[in-house]
Amino acid sequence: MTATVQSPLCRGGPKGPLGQLEASAGSRLQDPPLKPELGEGAVSRVLSVRSANPDGTEGPQAKGGGLRGPDPASPLLRAPLAANPYGSAVVPGRGDMPELVVTALLAPSRLTLKLLRAFMWSLVYSAALVAAAVYGCIALTHVLCRPRRGCCGLPRRSAPVCLSDPELGEHCFLTLKSSGLRLHYVSAGRGNGPLMLFLHGFPQNWFSWRYQLREFQSRFHVVAVDLRGYGSSDAPRDVDSYTMDLLMADIQDVILGLGGDVLLQCILVAHDWGALLAWNFSIYYPSLVERMVVVSAAPMSCTKVCQAVQGAGMRLSEGACVCVYTSRPSVNTPGAGGLLNAHIGQFFRSNYVFLFQLPWLPEKLLSMSDFQILKTTLTHHKRGIPRLSPNELEAFLYDFSQPSGLTGPLNYYRNIFRNFPLEPQELATPTLLLWGEKDPYFEQGLVGAISRRFVPGRLEAHILPGGGHWIPQSHPKEMHQYMWAFLQDLPH
Repeated sequence: MTATVQSPLCRGGPKGPLGQLEASAGSRLQDPPLKPELGEGAVSRVLSVRSANPDGTEGPQAKGGGLRGPDPASPLLRAPLAANPYGSAVVPGRGDMPELVVTALLAPSRLTLKLLRAFMWSLVYSAALVAAAVYGCIALTHVLCRPRRGCCGLPRRSAPVCLSDPELGEHCFLTLKSSGLRLHYVSAGRGNGPLMLFLHGFPQNWFSWRYQLREFQSRFHVVAVDLRGYGSSDAPRDVDSYTMDLLMADIQDVILGLGGDVLLQCILVAHDWGALLAWNFSIYYPSLVERMVVVSAAPMSCTKVCQAVQGAGMRLSEGACVCVYTSRPSVNTPGAGGLLNAHIGQFFRSNYVFLFQLPWLPEKLLSMSDFQILKTTLTHHKRGIPRLSPNELEAFLYDFSQPSGLTGPLNYYRNIFRNFPLEPQELATPTLLLWGEKDPYFEQGLVGAISRRFVPGRLEAHILPGGGHWIPQSHPKEMHQYMWAFLQDLPH
């Protein structure tokens, strides 16, 4: 695979995923039929499973060569021996259950799962309709208050100048090996040190890491990507193109692709949706992550509600388990009793995620009155990004204003209920966790929940006083201080 680059040229050929060893089990050697004239001693010898070694001797089978013989102490060998038509003994085994019986036994469980699934989706779409009514009123209010803007978002004809700031790095494109998609990224400091990969959240793009790109390019090879569906990266319109597996494969391809002929371990820095992907990536691809910096997001498998639901044997969606604590990366569905009641306020914080389950309507509402809902989200005096200039705001809105610019990002949310729950995993990647004291989308209790899932000594967590949700842009100096201290022992 090669990297396709736009001017100025950024070189670096990606590598494919790590090869995996495959072992196929050999066929078990068959014993010859027992003859009627065999005596009892011969029968007992035949009962032990034999395998042929390369030298023709008998002995235990080699790895991958089939099943081992039965343990002499096994209770199966103490059972009475039945006679077969040849007059020899046969070891009793587990008989094949008739297919009709199996189907009958599984029918109640299958029906229950279908009913639970139908119930869950009915709740989701009911909440989506309520959220649509609320946001519809908000969008209509914006239109009435600003009639000159009209009902549709105004497409931007040219990108703001800040997106092409040479101090931030070179703009490149990388063709992914697993999917063939092209991802846009900004790179600086190549050759200065280890790879530091930045993953953004919603509703933003690579530009949300502008402060960090300037700060760390002297010591690291810093790369900020536009995730699949965002910015100048390819944006498939199909909802199934945004599953967790595909998104993690994108990150793997980026790391291997930027490494060229060298297998890289990166420092993964992530926020919001990007952080949700980073948590999962560190679990399933630990060999590619040396350190991790997570801002304002929690892993899917660490919440009390998820543990309670899984402990009760209910298999809901991944998002269904998460959002009692978290609002931005996931959504919640009922079913956890007192735990749910304790965090009922999170439902109201997460209401927009229910809206995003609907087709086409969220794109319409978010774009009304020239994207006023997104503008309010990013510039609100309490919940937004402080000191965000109009030019910087346009850096985020520019890509969303292009045709179908919102569909890809919203498809992340439309896949939440399609994911199966992650089993609770012990987190071992050395991680710096930064949390805002006044984050309107996350509760501070999540920090303790995350800590309990970590191997002791692997997590360093800090709650920033007065910090909100947008720490990389609202508190860059504090974030940089914690990051330099966390990474100071890495070799140059």
